[in-house]
Amino acid sequence: MLENINIHIAGENALIVYFSEQGGGEVNANVSAKVQQAEQLIRKAMEQELAHDIIDLVASYASLMVMFNMMSTDHHQIRNKLRTLLQSLNDNSKDQCAADEATIVELPVYYSHESGPDLSVIAQRAQLTVEQVIEIHQVQEYRVYAIGFAPGFAYLGEVDERIAAPRLSTPRMKVPKGAVAIADRQTAVYPSVSPGGWNIIGLCPINMFDAKASPTMPVKVGDRVKFKAISKDEFLTLGGVLEVSYE
Repeated sequence: MLENINIHIAGENALIVYFSEQGGGEVNANVSAKVQQAEQLIRKAMEQELAHDIIDLVASYASLMVMFNMMSTDHHQIRNKLRTLLQSLNDNSKDQCAADEATIVELPVYYSHESGPDLSVIAQRAQLTVEQVIEIHQVQEYRVYAIGFAPGFAYLGEVDERIAAPRLSTPRMKVPKGAVAIADRQTAVYPSVSPGGWNIIGLCPINMFDAKASPTMPVKVGDRVKFKAISKDEFLTLGGVLEVSYE
């Protein structure tokens, strides 16, 4: 099934595979499932016939970066091998791969005015109570669509349109580690202190990136994430820190 898959050069030792539905470039769960299935197929081949050729894979919303070993292969050879592998992708990937292989990860969140300075703003905009915003956010199951702009920053979607919120007009200079936030119909947990323009609604005590751990992150592209509201005491017991400032 290659009619909606395009492979392009992405550097001297990389190709990028683009996926779409019906020739479009839209991002949705079906396209993400195809990316996930393709990554699994290629990783399996990396353990066998492509063990010396492919170095690493980086999955995103609707694409898959493939980095290869220039000492053993080249763009042309890898492109042909990828096309052969991807022939086995099927239209049921959205049902099979995602449903069968995805891990469901539960992340605790301390939702409150002190941990989520934008909670009341979102509630007011949506004409909901703060409690309703919290319930809507945690009842949803989110797909991990991509990871970046920082190590451990997982883009999760899709947020219920009732509590979707545009990015801040002026980004904060300092967002605390563990901040749970919303931007448009995406949500995420900041893995470290950084600037950011997302709407902060709570804090998560779970470490989203540890370079010394294996795996380095609790989630990967294709996984599902569920948020669970916890109390302030539970947050502190799990190692959460409240001495934060929102600049």
